[in-house]
Amino acid sequence: MQKSLEEIELIRESALLVSKTLGLIAKEIKEGVTTLYLDKLAEEFIRSNNALPGFLGLYDFPNTLCTSPNSQVVHGIPNDIPLKNGDIISIDCGVLKNGFYGDHAYTFCVGEVDNEIKELLKISKESLYKGISEFKLGNRVGDVGFTIQNYCEKHGYGVVRELIGHGIGKIMHEKPEMPNYGRKGTGKKFKEGMVVAIEPMINMGTHKIIQHSDGWTITTKDNLASAHFEHNIAIINGKPEILSTFKYIYESLNISSNEEEGFHNYFKL
Repeated sequence: MQKSLEEIELIRESALLVSKTLGLIAKEIKEGVTTLYLDKLAEEFIRSNNALPGFLGLYDFPNTLCTSPNSQVVHGIPNDIPLKNGDIISIDCGVLKNGFYGDHAYTFCVGEVDNEIKELLKISKESLYKGISEFKLGNRVGDVGFTIQNYCEKHGYGVVRELIGHGIGKIMHEKPEMPNYGRKGTGKKFKEGMVVAIEPMINMGTHKIIQHSDGWTITTKDNLASAHFEHNIAIINGKPEILSTFKYIYESLNISSNEEEGFHNYFKL
C-alpha cells in the first residue's frame, strides 16, 4: 500500500520513538537485569511521549516489548529471569502514535559474548542492510528475500521461513509480506511510497523453529542462538529511506557506525 509523504513522516515519528526507546533500554541491558524491568521502562517512556505501546494487546500480546534471549527467535514474553553474562537478547518494540505504527528490533549482547555468536550478530545485521538496498523502485519482494538469504546461507546460517517482514502503516502488519528468502525477480513489484519492515531472523544452525505452548515463544529447533534485526523503510524518490535508526542504541553503547549512511536522504537525522 502506497503512502503520501505526510503519512510517511508520521510513520517515521513512530519509528523514531521506537529507536529512542531501544536506545534507553540499551543502557540498562546487563547481567542481573530482568526483561520485565526493561518492559516497564519501555512502556513508561513510550507513554510519556504521548504514544501507546504498539504490541501491548495486539493479537492479545501481554507486554510492550518482545524479549527473546539466546535460542528464542522472536515474540518472547518478558519475565523475571535475570539476564546472564554471555546471553544475547533480541528486543522488538512497537509504537502507535498519531494513528501510525513504528516497529523495529535489535539483538543485544549481555556482557562478554562468544566470538561465534558475535559473528552471527554481525552477519545478520549486515544482511538487513543488504536487503534494504534492494527495496527500491522497480525491484520485487523476491529481490530483498534472495539477497538476505544468499548472504546468510553463504556464511552457514539458517534463515527462518515461517516469520517474515511486512508492510506497516495504520495497521502493524500490512501487505506486502516480506520474507527473508526468495527468488530474484519474483513477488510484488515495489512502488513509490511503499513502507515496510524488513527483519531478518537468522539462526546459528538450522532454519527450523518450534512454537511453544504459551502461543508466543518461538525457539530454534536445535536450540542454537538466533539473531533478529529490523528497520522500517520507505521508498522515496525511488530509493530506500530508513525511517528508524540504531543511532540511539549506538550512542548508549559507545559504538561508532556508518552503516546507515546513504539511507537517510529525504529526512535528515
